[in-house]
Amino acid sequence: MATTDVTGRPVASRNIDLERLLRPKVIAVVGASDSPGSQSALNYRMIHGWSDTLGRKVVPINPNRDSVGGEKCYASLKDAPDEIDVAVVITSDAAGALRDAADAAIPFVVIFTAGFSETGDEGVARQQEIEEIIASSGVHVLGPNTPLNSFQPFREDLPGKRIGLITQSGHQGRPIYQAQELGVALDGWAPTGNESDLESADFIRYFADRSEVGAIACYLEGFKDGRTLMLALDHAAQKRVPVTMIKVGRSDIGRSWAKSHSGHLAGSDAVTSAVLRQYGVTRVDGLDELLDVSKMFARSASPAGDGVAIYSISGGTSAHMADWAASMGLRMPELTMETQRTLREWIPGFLRVSNPIDSGGIATGDERGPKILDAILADPHVDVLIAPVAGSFSPISDKLARDLVAAAEKADKPVCVIWGSPTADEEGYREVLVRSQVPLFRSARNCLVAVKAYLDYHAFLSSYKSPYAKPVVRPLPAARTARALLRDGASLSEHRSKELLAAYGIPVTKESLAVSAKEAVRAAELIGYPVVMKGSSQSLLHKSDLGLVRLNVPNAHEVRTTFTDLMKIDRVDAVLVSEMISGGIETVVGVSRDEIFGPVIMFGLGGIAVEVFKDVTFRVPPFDKRGARLMLQEIKAFPLLQGARGRPKADLRAIVDVIMKVQRLAMDLSDDMDELDINPLVALPDRAVALDALVVAR
Repeated sequence: MATTDVTGRPVASRNIDLERLLRPKVIAVVGASDSPGSQSALNYRMIHGWSDTLGRKVVPINPNRDSVGGEKCYASLKDAPDEIDVAVVITSDAAGALRDAADAAIPFVVIFTAGFSETGDEGVARQQEIEEIIASSGVHVLGPNTPLNSFQPFREDLPGKRIGLITQSGHQGRPIYQAQELGVALDGWAPTGNESDLESADFIRYFADRSEVGAIACYLEGFKDGRTLMLALDHAAQKRVPVTMIKVGRSDIGRSWAKSHSGHLAGSDAVTSAVLRQYGVTRVDGLDELLDVSKMFARSASPAGDGVAIYSISGGTSAHMADWAASMGLRMPELTMETQRTLREWIPGFLRVSNPIDSGGIATGDERGPKILDAILADPHVDVLIAPVAGSFSPISDKLARDLVAAAEKADKPVCVIWGSPTADEEGYREVLVRSQVPLFRSARNCLVAVKAYLDYHAFLSSYKSPYAKPVVRPLPAARTARALLRDGASLSEHRSKELLAAYGIPVTKESLAVSAKEAVRAAELIGYPVVMKGSSQSLLHKSDLGLVRLNVPNAHEVRTTFTDLMKIDRVDAVLVSEMISGGIETVVGVSRDEIFGPVIMFGLGGIAVEVFKDVTFRVPPFDKRGARLMLQEIKAFPLLQGARGRPKADLRAIVDVIMKVQRLAMDLSDDMDELDINPLVALPDRAVALDALVVAR
């Protein structure tokens, strides 16, 4: 079975058993110390304290000490008597400690020490030495420049599915870890640091394979390898384990900090967003969102549909939340007439029961409260219930909390509770909701974001198919023709670029290159008047801006005159005579190279609009026709393609066909081509045709 595709990238993620790393029985600490006030002593005591809590054994390693903290200290990892699961390196000689670990056949090494690729050229050289040792041994390394958060105790007494946590900053993961005090169960914490070996992709796969894990939460500053990330996300999608992610690098300052902090190139943020969208990842901005969305995923089974109901004791709260929910794209169906009649038995006629539902408060405080909740959750139009409690009003709000938890335990639908009281010291919150398994939120916005993410993810899963099931492993015969047209680092003329497209079956205009007026007239007569005439040159790329394009040339006399005019322009060495195509919608299809993900396919509104409106979207190969169709739907101008305001509908299938052929071209020529720009690709009612093209070789 093929291990790589036609681009040379892997088609399956590596499967490393990380159990001994994240749940070790014996930990050796290289550089252990008990010198008062030293960083090494602090780290050693911290690891020892955590290990004592978990019943693990810690072995101190330091050639300059006979004992540390009253325990026997060993000069080298090779001298340690126990079978060591993990060696933690807190000494400056990380390379030496890693060599000792390899000699001692220790499976995992955690390098806490900093001063590697995050610090500049000298640090890059130090990390390269580490990576060379890793490549020549069987040791797997976490770090360098990684915190020691993975060794902390995780509560085992919390029920329900757990969250797997992956971060490239120890401090940024603490709010998620501390959420255990609010009843949020964690399965483990992988702080990846500079990723000299083990990377976030390895831990995404590991957590996705664990039956205890219901969601994966990530705070990442960069990716070691775009393809390995995509493979891990594909694996998680196949396992139906949702991933929520903060990815630093939306801004120039974010990208520069990501590089200096973790030694990664942050890559293009638009491409990153496209990749995350391809694999159903929920991208969020704040740590509070990261926790709340992950918690929603972990505590909620798959929905039957996307109907959301809002129930409150206040008409104002109901109206506010319903308006907000609708603005975020949540669907709020009316309850069935049968449900509404049932609710009228307990809710007065002047209050709303269609959705949102307003109990008025009084009914919630007595035996009617549970009956109202049961009736709402039994409605076939309701798939998620949101119950906002804007401010506590004991004892009604406390009883409502108990009723909501009881209703959630009986129902197979998520019951999301928003507790808006600023003090959050009420019995209903502390003693009831926090100790329950309902998705609990302190922010109405985060609740709505989480519910939207939850419904979107399961809609994504309903039609997801792995793009790696049948990888493309050999280039098409057209690749040989295409490569013959390319020259190292050079831009092809429009005519040559179109020849390359035509080799892959991409429709282009009928045209001919003329070096004399006589040839131009002959070409125009064969193509049919009127024609388009363009000054041709490999060094002149933006022809419209330079006055090199003449439209609707009607006859032989005008062809001769236009040819003469164009040939007078500096650097024009020929004239391209092309068929004139009118109407349709100008789109753009392109290929660029991303430093992290490789070839990237772009689609959007074309012509000069691509630079003015930047209405474009991206996909990273491989993707199927469904992915190509989604690209069309993702641009704001999609209604134009559908025939808005009585305009002719574009042939969407023809556009998808071009995108798929461009994808194949990009994969076949991934080592040969740097850029491709088909602009415009005119979308007509019966076809799509490339009117202009530019190819740049690598």
